[in-house]
This record gives sequence, C-alpha cells and structure tokens, in this order.
Amino acid sequence: MTTALYRRYRPETFGEMIGQSQVTDPLMTALRGDRVGHAYLFSGPRGCGKTTSARILARCLNCAEGPTDVPCGVCPSCVELSRAGGGSLDVVEIDAASHNGVDDARDLRERATFAPSRDRYKIFILDEAHMVTPQGFNALLKLVEEPPEHVKFIFATTEPEKVLGTIRSRTHHYPFRLVPPAAMLEYVAKLCGEEGVIVEQGVLPLVVRAGGGSPRDTLSLLDQLIAGSDAPAGSETVTVGYARAVSLLGYTHAALLDEIVDALAAGDAAAAFPAIDRVVQTGQDPRRFVDDLLERLRDLIVIAAVGAGASAVLRGIAEDELERMRGQAESFGAARLSRTADVVSAALDDMSGATSPRLHLELMVARVLAGATDAASAAPAPAPERSPASVRPAVVSAPAPAEPSPAPAPAPVEQSPAAAAATSTPAPAAPSSEPTPAPAAAQSPTVEPAADATVDTVSEAASAEPAVPQGPVTFDRVRAAWPAVLTRLEDISRTSWLLATAVQPLAYVTETEVLTLGFTSQHDVAKFKGTTPGSGPSDHLRSAIEHELGVRVKYLPAPMPAGGAPRQPSASGPSAPADSAPASEPASAGPSRSQSRGSSASAVTEWAVAPIPTTQEEPSITLAPSSPLPVDEEPEEVEAASSAPLPPSDGAVDRDEPPLPGDDDAPAFDDEPPYDPSYEPPMSRQVTPAPAASPAPQTQPRTAAAPPVVIERSPSVGGVQRYGEAVIRQVLGATFVREEPYEPPTRFS
Repeated sequence: MTTALYRRYRPETFGEMIGQSQVTDPLMTALRGDRVGHAYLFSGPRGCGKTTSARILARCLNCAEGPTDVPCGVCPSCVELSRAGGGSLDVVEIDAASHNGVDDARDLRERATFAPSRDRYKIFILDEAHMVTPQGFNALLKLVEEPPEHVKFIFATTEPEKVLGTIRSRTHHYPFRLVPPAAMLEYVAKLCGEEGVIVEQGVLPLVVRAGGGSPRDTLSLLDQLIAGSDAPAGSETVTVGYARAVSLLGYTHAALLDEIVDALAAGDAAAAFPAIDRVVQTGQDPRRFVDDLLERLRDLIVIAAVGAGASAVLRGIAEDELERMRGQAESFGAARLSRTADVVSAALDDMSGATSPRLHLELMVARVLAGATDAASAAPAPAPERSPASVRPAVVSAPAPAEPSPAPAPAPVEQSPAAAAATSTPAPAAPSSEPTPAPAAAQSPTVEPAADATVDTVSEAASAEPAVPQGPVTFDRVRAAWPAVLTRLEDISRTSWLLATAVQPLAYVTETEVLTLGFTSQHDVAKFKGTTPGSGPSDHLRSAIEHELGVRVKYLPAPMPAGGAPRQPSASGPSAPADSAPASEPASAGPSRSQSRGSSASAVTEWAVAPIPTTQEEPSITLAPSSPLPVDEEPEEVEAASSAPLPPSDGAVDRDEPPLPGDDDAPAFDDEPPYDPSYEPPMSRQVTPAPAASPAPQTQPRTAAAPPVVIERSPSVGGVQRYGEAVIRQVLGATFVREEPYEPPTRFS
C-alpha cells in the first residue's frame, strides 16, 4: 500500500509552495519581522494549499529557532508537524463542518484558556470555517477579538463571504488562487522525474487541464494514471501512454480532433459527419468534445495571431504538433476562425442541460460547414485585366494640344463570360483622332481603385453635409426637386414625411428664401409646426430642403388652391401612373396608392366631387347627363333630429380681441410668418358615393353604369338643407344631426 501522491509531496515550507507568492511572501516577511497577528483567514478554491499553509505557519511559529520563516525541520515541533509526523498537542485541527455549534465553540473556549503543553503557542486551525453557524461564531467572537497571548487562530474556507463579518474584520485575510498552467506543468514534470515515471508526449497537458489549476486534483489524477499504467516489455520503468490518458480522462484524441478540424477547414461534410459519428459511437460525451474543439480553435487563433512566438504561449505542445496546427490556422483564416469559435461557443452554451446533445453537435457542424460555403461564395473573383486606355482618370484635365493621328482599328478579341459581364457597360465611341497619351503613372491600372475610393468618399461626405447651391434657387427648381426632398424627409422621419405629402409648394422668393406652402386647413399648419422647437415636421422638412438644395428656407403657410396645387413630377420614372391620381393629391402618393389598392383603384379614381350650392337659386350640379340617380331620402327621425333647436351657448367672446398682456396661454412667438385666415377658402363638401362592392340600403335600384347625381333639397321638407347625407351615411355609417360653419381655433377654444 502506497501513500497518495499529494500527501507524499505536500510542501513543508513556504518555499516549496507553487503559484501562491501573493500569500507566502507577506507571511514570510511578517515572520522575519516578528509581526505575526493573532488570527488569520485563508480563503480560496479547493486543493490550492490553504490547510497546508496553515500547518506551515504553525510549524514556523512553534519552531525551536522561531518564530522563523524557514523551520529547522529537526526540532520536536517541526518533526511532529511534518508530512510524516503524527501531529502536535499544541496544534489543534478542527473540522468546522461537523463542529459548528455553540457547544463546540464553548469547548474550544475552555481549551484555549489552558497554556500550551510544550510549544510556544496553542494554535487552532478551523477548516471549512464557513460551515460554522452564526450562533457558534458569536460564541467565538469575544475569544477571537481578545485571545490570550499564547493562542493563535487560523480559519480556512472556500467561501469567505459566509464567514461572520465581525470575525472577518478581526483577522488577516489572505486569498489563495488556482495555480497557473505553466507552473503546474513544470511541477508535475519534475514530480514524474522524481518518481521515475515516463510520460508520453501530450499526457501532462491533459492532466494539468483536467486538474483545473488545483495542485491536489492534478496530483490525484496523475497518481491515478501512474497506478493504472504498466512497464513495457523489457523495461522496469512505468510508462503512462497517451491513449490510456485520453480514454481515462475523457478527452478527444488528438488524431480525431485533427481530422475533424481539417474537415471543417476544408468544408468537407463527407469527412466531418463520419468523424462526429465516431465521437458518439466511442461513448464520449458530446459536451466534452465541443469543449475540446473550442480549446483547439483557441489554440489556432493564438497561432494565427502570434505566429512563430506561439510556443511561448502554448506550453507543453511538441514542435511537430505546432507545425500541424499552423497549417490548420492558415486553412481557416483569422476571420473564419473567429466566426467558427463563436458558433462552437454558442453550441456549447445551448448543450448545457439539453436532452439531445448529439443533435446540437451535428447542427453545430452543419452551421460551421454552411459558414465555410458562404465564405467561399463571397470571395471576390479576380477582376479582368484592362488596358491602360480603359482606366478612368481620377482628375479630368484639359488635354494638351497634339497632332491628330489615325487610330489603328483594334483587333477583335474573344472575351470570357466573366470578362464580358465585367465590361457590359457600353463605352463611348472612340474619336477619330487621339490626344497625346498621358504619363505612365496616370495610365497605370492601379490608379482606378484610388480614384473610385476618392469618389465614394466624396459622395458620402456630400450626402452627410448640406448641398452647395449651384446658382440661384427658383420656384421651378424647388418644384422639380420636391420628390427628392420628400425622399430625404422619409429617411429623416416617417411621421414628418406623412404630413409633408399633403403639403405642396406654391411660391418661393429667392431673395428672402421664403417658401410658401399650401395647407388644406389651419389644423394641418399646427401639426406641421410641431410642439417641440427644433424637432418638429417643419424642422425636418427644412433640413431635407437644405441638404437637397443648399438653402435654409422660411415658411409662409397659405390655403391650398381650390383646384389643388400643380402636380409635382414623379420620381418613379415614366412608367408611374401619375395621371391617374386626383389633382388634389401629391404626385409622390400616386404610385404607392395604385400599388396598394390593387383592383379597387378604379373605384377610387372615379369619386364624384361637387361643391355645395351657396344659395337656393343655384341650380343643382349634375355629374352625368344620362340616367340621373337621386340621393335617397332620410328617415323621419333624422329629419326630426336635424330640425331640433340648437342647445344654448354661453360665453360668447369677441374673437377679434387680442390676448391680454401677460397671459400664459398666449401663443408663443414664431419666427415664421403667421397664417392668414383671410386666405381660408369657402366651405365645400365632397359627396362621395360608396364603392360598388360595399352594401348600402337604397330606396331605388341603381346600376353600375349610372353615375351619382346630387340634387337640391328644398327647405320646405322640414329642417335645414342637407346635401349628400345619404351618401355619407352609406360610406361612413354616420347620422346627420346639424351642420355648423367652420371657425378657426383660438386660444379660448
């Protein structure tokens, strides 16, 4: 029977500790200066040396030559506290996981009152101190705060936040950390040499990786591998094989991992999926394989980034394996390596708790292969070589006068399909005489990319900066550029674009930069101005005009003319049905309406519009000469409601009176000219019959060919005059009660 490896090689001095210099150096300095505290708290992950350091500290304090930072190792205290010793009566180790109550704390207080039997200090080491209950800590609080001169406390825990705060505040806290892989790899290699064990290439990196930075876990795994390995025939030395280490630790074999990585780099699905099947058939955990693949991709990314210096980062890897990994990194490429690592990392997260890890594994491989196919298809094809004469110069200058010479006719050259596609743009006809050739630097084919880049940069800058006006901006130019202005406005704000489509430019004064806009009502003017200065529809439209025409306009609202504003030129091209839109609609809305309405476009464009007669003597308006269709009569209850007296109104205010001075509700000053109510057109009403497809109650049959006719109603029937009430009721389902004249809103209404 042999002792465990981590027990045989447990450190006996602070100098033998590895990877914990942040703890050992301050402790050794305190011991040399005789500035040792009465209580210490050692915290950190499991197996990183907390209890071992507590024993070394107790050894240093009770050494016959101490306190010292290097125990002598020959005195009774040092011998009893060594790795082969049986322990000392004056150093008490308590497992706080099973002694965590108030009674255990009282027993410890009673033992602390007695002086040490032989050594200098009575030292209490409480392992797993976070398991002590709050009541137990409170029972120990007074003793830890003011212990006797001969008592020292050392608390060891993996969860220091669970230790009572009043206890933590009375201790010197030293955090332990996991040992770095490089230091651990060097340590286990030295240990294997002392044990006389031969380890094949690649075994120790797997052991260090499986140990996770914990010396105790790493030595336990190495001890397991050594115990399960035999000496080869004809030799007495134990050899730890790579295949046995891979199968025991559960990692993917390097040969299988290389096969899968090569298949993914080449985008070869026929080789990738069978390799994945072998991983599953061997009983390996798919999650562990994905973790191994992600580790390999990380190594390839490091090799692609560092190059020849990768051996200083990736320790423990043989040179031949590094050379093979360099070839894999070149096959992938740096950008594709990063994207593949992202896909694999996301798959590893998705596989946590998944019921079918193999399915996630195969889908991950499919996504990586699809990315390889997309990268191959997105690779730019080599551009066809062009003659220097076809290179576009970056700067066009006036050609120097030269004697004309007859141009030789070029011989017909057969082009490949790719070259024909690249040169499908027709070139201008060559003149009969050519000027003197430009210098060789201007004719080089390498000039064109720089020229194209310059042109693209200038165009982007022009789109971001306001345009510089070329000559005076007139009203005709504003009307011509109005569709482009609306397009820019749609990119700035969709809401402002919807409001501006109902607005039309009516006039523009070049000297004052005042743009007169036509509105259908005063309500549209208020919405156009907006409520927040600097971010309303008017500001958005002004910005669009400034970027398109280079002028910063002021607005002058005016009522829309009765016949509608002049139709703006459509930006959709000659094929757009601009003539089919009503005259009162903006041209920019014409194409979108015809596309969205589909089959009902004809019914929309045939709406009948007729003005309301202003006097009784005015004759009725007939829209079609043949087969007049009278509007159906209203029900009696509607006529009774319409003839009812109006409710009394109070609070009549003279609307011409100016606002009182100092009134908080007075309209704010606006830099734009005010809206003139005298421009408001007379009230008119549009009578719109329902489409033929919508059902509506009618007193007389009507045919599809008979257009509607608006007839005059006599006031002798009772009530007030109503025009088009039946049509409105059919379309909107509304009931006519009364009609009131439109009055512009004031600050009192």
